[in-house]
Amino acid sequence: MTKKKTYSAKDIEVLEGLQPVRKRPGMYIGNTNEEGLHHLVNEVLDNSIDEIVAGHAKNISFYYAKDKSITIKDDGRGIPVDFHPKYKNKRALEIVLTTLHAGGKFSESAYKTSGGLHGVGISVVNALSERMEVKVYNKAKVYSQNYSRGLAKSKITIGKCKKYLKGTEIRFIPDNEIFEIVMFSPKKLHSFIKMKAVLVKGAKISFAVDKDLIHDTTPNHAEFYYPKGIVDLMKENFENRKKVISKFFYANLDLNSKEKCEIYIAFNEGQQSSMESFCNTIKTPDGGSHENALKNSVMKSIKLYGKKNQLSKSVNVTPNDLFDFSDSFISIFINSPSFEGQTKKRIMMPKIQKQLEEKIQNQFLLWLNSNKKESIKLLETLIERSLLRTDLSKFKELERKTVKEKNKLPGKLVDCSSKKIEGTELFIVEGDSAGGSAKQARFREKQAILPLRGKILNVYSVSLSKIAGNSEIQNLIQAIGCGFGKNFQLSNLRYEKIILMTDADVDGSHIATLLITFFYKYMRKIIEKGKLYLAMPPLYKISYKDSDYFAYDEKQKNKILQSQAKKTSPQITRFKGLGEMPANQLRDTTMDTDHRQLIQIHLKHGAKEEEKTEKLFYSLMGKKAEHRYNFIQENANFTSNLDI
Repeated sequence: MTKKKTYSAKDIEVLEGLQPVRKRPGMYIGNTNEEGLHHLVNEVLDNSIDEIVAGHAKNISFYYAKDKSITIKDDGRGIPVDFHPKYKNKRALEIVLTTLHAGGKFSESAYKTSGGLHGVGISVVNALSERMEVKVYNKAKVYSQNYSRGLAKSKITIGKCKKYLKGTEIRFIPDNEIFEIVMFSPKKLHSFIKMKAVLVKGAKISFAVDKDLIHDTTPNHAEFYYPKGIVDLMKENFENRKKVISKFFYANLDLNSKEKCEIYIAFNEGQQSSMESFCNTIKTPDGGSHENALKNSVMKSIKLYGKKNQLSKSVNVTPNDLFDFSDSFISIFINSPSFEGQTKKRIMMPKIQKQLEEKIQNQFLLWLNSNKKESIKLLETLIERSLLRTDLSKFKELERKTVKEKNKLPGKLVDCSSKKIEGTELFIVEGDSAGGSAKQARFREKQAILPLRGKILNVYSVSLSKIAGNSEIQNLIQAIGCGFGKNFQLSNLRYEKIILMTDADVDGSHIATLLITFFYKYMRKIIEKGKLYLAMPPLYKISYKDSDYFAYDEKQKNKILQSQAKKTSPQITRFKGLGEMPANQLRDTTMDTDHRQLIQIHLKHGAKEEEKTEKLFYSLMGKKAEHRYNFIQENANFTSNLDI
């Protein structure tokens, strides 16, 4: 008989103190605006969800009160209240609430697949709350303690309660000294709490918000319960979409000990799509290993099935042909996941990716073979889409979309609110991460953001059909609104300025060059009329005790250092990318019209100058590598850059 695992004070491991949290909250919750504020709820809620996942709780109640407090209660085991073996005069409850990296998630004996992995969640919420009250119901007793800004404000009191009561109750009010805004969005709360109930099948979550706090159609009360989990949700959200085939793909896969993966894909007829991914109930908007595994394995399965059934053209099918027309969902529960950062937006785990690919591929192939008639229909549709990408009719369709159907804007575009063109700006940003920072930093009325994933196609020497089949370029053309190539009409431009905002490194310069090539080749009038600009994000932040300076190049950095030579040694930060720059700094240095620096892209006029420009693009962006090599040989000053 195996010994029953216990959850007590000895399971709480203390790694370091709590004090740094209030000084640098962004390190722990991402930022101090609305997103960071809502992250507090996530941290507390995840602890209760972990109790359900571990099989120790069934119910959670959530209440957002008029006094701006959030109360979350579960019927789990409760935070341990016995005295900690390392700190014999303190109960584990107080240690968990007031010590960074103290929790039961480091050892797999207490939790197998938890969302709160670093033991920082509840203590960070405490550190960033004006007031927090904790109650633990355990064996007919209630243990209570009050805190403020990370410090205990009372001793733990022990009272009586009814025997059936158990679990943890947390009530907190965010600190207005830390957060720009302390009002939660009922709509956002409703959305992500509902998703937690979906991801943990059978969990019952009671949601309530004071009526006076709601200013839209969000209900003030809801009971979330999804016995079939993601299948229930996807049917609820997307049942009305017209499907290629009636069947959807669903798999619930067992991985290693206590690890599992759930997948759902519905195949739409039109170009409507969604992709949601989660790890241990935590949303991963930037995807990662699990999303990659899903896409790779499904594509391998399709090509194997196509080969087996003599559908030779299935080799040309790409992920876009499938996933741009599908509603997809993947949720994994794994031991010790490797997230990028405390805000957990992406997971990077090559080993789990390989294992997932193998499992999903086998399951998807089995599903295809079990539904032969519908599977053949699905593959024939995918092949047709792949052929459309290489057909000029796709290009003509794209022109019609841009000119006649302006309301069909790309999903990634975050538009500005102004209805007038005057003063509006479209920032074209590299990557979803930088796009996220730019969305937070922008001036909503006049500035729109379009994030592009990776390096766009080099359009200089490729066919129109290939350009028209590229989803990133389609998004770009639709966002700008002027049409394309010969049908370009500057009068339909949706913004006064187009601003390319890329990282200040080699990759960023390459992406900016590819974008300039696109505008030069197919939307040249935007350049000719002086409407295309390059943003100039700073390279360095130079911090002294009393002030911060930003430098846009080495020369400016050295000038600042010389001018401040009398001051003590500064802290110099080299920005690696826009996504790593805090939103307020990105706004102040790169997007604020009063302080930023922009470079206007323009063309020199005259036949000779135009010939030189064309020759330059041909040398740098054309198909022949030898022209690039010759250009570098003739123009690069190698000797001046040698470090001898």
